[in-house]
Amino acid sequence: MSELNLELLRKLCDSGNIKWTKHVIKRLQERQIYREDVYHVMYHGRIIEQYPDAFPNPACLISGTDTNENPLHVVVGSDGVIITVITAYTPTLDKFGIDLETRKENKP
Repeated sequence: MSELNLELLRKLCDSGNIKWTKHVIKRLQERQIYREDVYHVMYHGRIIEQYPDAFPNPACLISGTDTNENPLHVVVGSDGVIITVITAYTPTLDKFGIDLETRKENKP
């Protein structure tokens, strides 16, 4: 499995096969993002970047909105059996285009 797809991720969510690390829980608390928001993005968002060579499992960036319709990005990885939530954050215009999905290139 090199790229993730939302169908698989949603199926794993439905089965409860999701891992929340201490690191991601801390980041979510700092950013006032709730687990329900992460689920909302996974069910209603779309994959905008794939990271097939991520370690230890392929990962992807999902763009969507939280439960209040505010933009939210979620990064998850999966081995096909369990989803690991890596991080979630509010996208900003300094890193993404006006659509909040197109990553700006880093210019020296």
